[in-house]
Amino acid sequence: MDGQESWPEIEKASKEKRRELVLQGAVIDEKISSNGGLCPAIYSLKLLNYLEIIQCPSLTEIHGDIQNLTTLTSLILCRNKLSSIPKTIGNLKSLKVLDISVNNLKDLPEEITQLSDLNTLNVSCNNIESLPDGLCRCTKLSTINISKNDITRFPDDLYRLDLLSTVIASENSIEELSGDVHKLSALKVLDLSNNKLSDIPYELSDCSKLKEINFKGNKLKDKRLEKMVNGCQTKSILDYLRAGGRGKGKGSKQADGDKADGGRNAEKTQTKKQRKQKKKKTEEEEDEVDEMNRLVVKVLHVSDNPGAFTVKVANELKDVRPYLVCCVVRGMNFQSGNALKRFLVAQTKLHDDLCGKRTTATIATHDMQLLKGPLMYDARTPPMLKIVPLGRKEMTAVELMRQLQLEAEDQRKQRKRQNVSGLHKYLQLLDGKELYPCLVDAEDHVISFPPITNSEKTKIRKTTKELFLEVTSSTSLQICKDVMDALIVKMAELNKFTFEHREEAGSEGESDSPPVPASDDITSGELVIQQVRTVDPDGNLKVVYPSKTDLCTDVGDLNVVW
Repeated sequence: MDGQESWPEIEKASKEKRRELVLQGAVIDEKISSNGGLCPAIYSLKLLNYLEIIQCPSLTEIHGDIQNLTTLTSLILCRNKLSSIPKTIGNLKSLKVLDISVNNLKDLPEEITQLSDLNTLNVSCNNIESLPDGLCRCTKLSTINISKNDITRFPDDLYRLDLLSTVIASENSIEELSGDVHKLSALKVLDLSNNKLSDIPYELSDCSKLKEINFKGNKLKDKRLEKMVNGCQTKSILDYLRAGGRGKGKGSKQADGDKADGGRNAEKTQTKKQRKQKKKKTEEEEDEVDEMNRLVVKVLHVSDNPGAFTVKVANELKDVRPYLVCCVVRGMNFQSGNALKRFLVAQTKLHDDLCGKRTTATIATHDMQLLKGPLMYDARTPPMLKIVPLGRKEMTAVELMRQLQLEAEDQRKQRKRQNVSGLHKYLQLLDGKELYPCLVDAEDHVISFPPITNSEKTKIRKTTKELFLEVTSSTSLQICKDVMDALIVKMAELNKFTFEHREEAGSEGESDSPPVPASDDITSGELVIQQVRTVDPDGNLKVVYPSKTDLCTDVGDLNVVW
């Protein structure tokens, strides 16, 4: 290993005294494979604040010398094949963000609990069976993602983390959520979907800051509660738990006392007919809850709309970013309250999670009324690609990338910033590309430049009623479909929430005029999805979305009408 040649990327970082280093993709993976691991010189970059090494299947271990990088605040090692994490990671006392998701890890070293400044831990998509005891020593931990593992329980001291606000633990084998969950006073998001829970403790309703919960896919004893978690908003579920439901909630304590005194006698005198009537009424209530919580998505076939959009895909994209799916969505209500803000936040979460921080796929949304079809998904040289980026003036891709790089350098020089943010995080995704992907309208205006930015010309606003959605990927067509499925399901959930709560419009501060009531012409939360065809240059069909095999999600309350 000592005889390995140094890597230019590492030499450059050392020479320029860089505080950030990103290594990813096929070129780096080949170097790791050839050299039998990372270049040892990487562990001498003692000024690094941010280190990201991703999408390298040949990376199976990290050397213990990583302890030398004592100034690291962010360590991103996702989408590799790591089978272990060195115990010396406990020496990285400045570490705030640790992302080791999508690897082959079976356990975590206890030394992780020595990271007292850690605020974000992502170990999702591994084979981890348990979390180390002692996590309470990570007193600043606010976000933990342990989804898609084999974890059966939370460590007892997890409930002692006063700043813990987000817990993502979906798709595990967790059997119990302790009543101590009420001690998590900062908890805002809790996702325990697709686990093995049979009960939800009523103490959860004492988490006063809780805004979002997900218990879908658990076989609960309380069947009405099970139906509610498959469709109801967080507030409804917490109210049900607070009232006691059919379990041992606060609202049932007095009832328990009454039953102890005289309830037994009353129950004995209850006739068979009365019991049947009560059962029938309960079933009707459950059916009503089930129907009210159903998310409805109606799909319009291209043959039913002569003016349906078609997107032509250039052959040159084969080696650039070849995969694309699109559709048109009608029925979204962005005018009410913070509806638009909620949608943009949800899109960002999808980019960070399912899209792997845009490394596997990128979402773009457009105001359909501002598009002029047909569209062309093209590949152009950087000087020939012109776009009006969001929040900027028109420029070529060369000028935009240069401007973003300069801004990134300025960010790095500011001592208050350990790593770059915004669009600057995605610049390396186009490194070495001679052609850039872009979506172009009938007037040759570039409306999208994935994975970097959309055009200001087609930006969605509160007044947008019809959206054109696109998902692109350099990985696979199925990734595009999975992301689009997730986006549409999320849009249906958000639209239902907006419809039920009927917030006042204009509350986002976009206008100085007084707020006005939500539009009365929005009579339901139903979404209408118009299929969009993508074809090759000769007009041969490549893909149509959605097809009958799409939107087959595990969301039990999603009703797709064809």
